[in-house]
Amino acid sequence: MTDLLDPSNQSKSAAPSISPLKGKLKSQKDAYTAAKVILLLLLLALVSSFFVIVNAGERGVLMTFGEVQEAVLGEGIHPVIPLVQTVQKLSVRVQSHQITAEASSKDLQDVYTDVALNWHLVPEKANVVFQRIGNESAIVESIINPAVEEVLKAVMAMYTAEEIITKRGDVKTAVDRALTERLTPYDLAVDDISLVHVHFTRRFSDAVEAKQVAEQEAKRAEFVALKAVKEAEARVNLAKGDAEAQRLLRENLTPELLQRQAIEKWNGNLPFIVGGDGTKVLDLKQLIETSRSLNAQPK
Repeated sequence: MTDLLDPSNQSKSAAPSISPLKGKLKSQKDAYTAAKVILLLLLLALVSSFFVIVNAGERGVLMTFGEVQEAVLGEGIHPVIPLVQTVQKLSVRVQSHQITAEASSKDLQDVYTDVALNWHLVPEKANVVFQRIGNESAIVESIINPAVEEVLKAVMAMYTAEEIITKRGDVKTAVDRALTERLTPYDLAVDDISLVHVHFTRRFSDAVEAKQVAEQEAKRAEFVALKAVKEAEARVNLAKGDAEAQRLLRENLTPELLQRQAIEKWNGNLPFIVGGDGTKVLDLKQLIETSRSLNAQPK
């Protein structure tokens, strides 16, 4: 009885019964909060299903129960009917594609070409492209790869192997033009095409190298021969010049000229000649007459 009447004992016995009640209330509150979050997420998902966002560089193909519609969705947010309408997004940006193709030249040489193609689909025709062909992967596999291979075979057959190397710009222009004509009916646009690498078989490359070496050797031999001819002509011309100079000198060497030159160089003293008859002064007039008699003699 004393224990029952003691207030302290009553408080100790009531404390354990209050703690489970608080835990229960807390768990109920957490469950309610979680339910509200889930309900909010479901509501957002439901609302978002009524809209679709088309990102930059894309076009949306609108379909009603799988049937492609004429309207093409541009960039931005668009309303749709859930479960009734769906949207397929296609990129209209410039896309790069590389392919290696084999062809034959006009002179039946195997040509291996690495091609880099930049292309994009026409934005306003995105629905038609998707309806006829499919997405980007289907476009590359079904349309672009076969078109590139066929165009390269047709263009390379118009040029010899040597012309493919020396007229590479013309070859690129022809490929670009032909490929544009080939892809335009599919509403695909060609932005640029590059012939990254054009190579031939090893045997043909060796033959081209040997031909170039032979041409260089022939040019070198031609240069040496031409140099020898020019040197011979120079020597002949020099000899002719010397002979002409001697002829002109003989024709112009008159007694009067000799006399004048002797007078111009005379220092005023007459030269002496020492001979068998003793020393005597050189007679200048006699020298001139002697020179004339020598020139008058037949040669």
